[in-house]
Amino acid sequence: MADPYSILGVQRGAGEKDIKSAYRKLAKQLHPDRNQDNPNAAERFSEITRAYDLLSDKDRRARFDRGEIDIDGNPAGFGFGGGGGPGGGFGGRDQRGFRADGFEGFAGEGIDIGDIFDGLFGGRGGMGGSGGARRGPAPKGANVQYKLGISLPDAAMLAAQRITLADGKTIDLKLPAGVEDGTQMRLSGKGEPGPGGNGDAIVLIHLQPHAFFRRDGDNLRLDLPVSLDEAVAGAKVKVPTPEGAVMLSLAPGTSSGKTLRLGGKGFSRKDGSRGDQLITIEVQLPEGDADLLQRLDGWRDPRNLRARLGV
Repeated sequence: MADPYSILGVQRGAGEKDIKSAYRKLAKQLHPDRNQDNPNAAERFSEITRAYDLLSDKDRRARFDRGEIDIDGNPAGFGFGGGGGPGGGFGGRDQRGFRADGFEGFAGEGIDIGDIFDGLFGGRGGMGGSGGARRGPAPKGANVQYKLGISLPDAAMLAAQRITLADGKTIDLKLPAGVEDGTQMRLSGKGEPGPGGNGDAIVLIHLQPHAFFRRDGDNLRLDLPVSLDEAVAGAKVKVPTPEGAVMLSLAPGTSSGKTLRLGGKGFSRKDGSRGDQLITIEVQLPEGDADLLQRLDGWRDPRNLRARLGV
């Protein structure tokens, strides 16, 4: 009789965690998608799945340990494998393990048909419409979590992100509207394999700090250095945005600290709209410029710039 413990390579007293870990390891190695050139892999994968299916069910595992059933849940000693006909067991059996000539062959063998049915169906509802035991759905494989770092410009534009999964496959991930730091995205069926199908991949979004952009709610902030002559006389200057550089007009006499707004250049919202890009002007003066000092010699600004401060 096939031993599910030997198939998974675990001890009889192994806990649920060890059994699950052993199954995951073997499933990764033997999954048919990763062994398309190995015809034996599919059979081995099916074998370890049957073993895990039994050992992960406490009731069926206990019955197996007591010698009541085999790895397929059939009454011990009456397995469907072996000789005696095309289906094995007691003469010719069909794919469900029943004899082609009915149950007459059991007569005289000292076996109670009711006991066989109890063994087959585990006392859980008797024969179903399909003639099989009523069992819960097989468990799916485990979910796998990934952490994906995204730049602020990419998050603002919802730029597609390429991610490599544990099986080596790459996919282009479309970011959702309103994405922010901590957003989780679920990729159905991209997790680990299991008896009931693959689990999911959970992608955790992390917005990375940027060299000069900052997030402010739905807006994107930028401090823009400008020269004294650009601020005094006015100028057209290049400004970086998530989509690339644009030209920004500075009015003559633009002061340091003034904030200008570029509409629709910020972060996406869940309704599909976008915030703005806020640009704060920083007038940067040269240090020790003799020519500038000479030009300003004798000139004084007549305004009292600190009057509102009470000084």
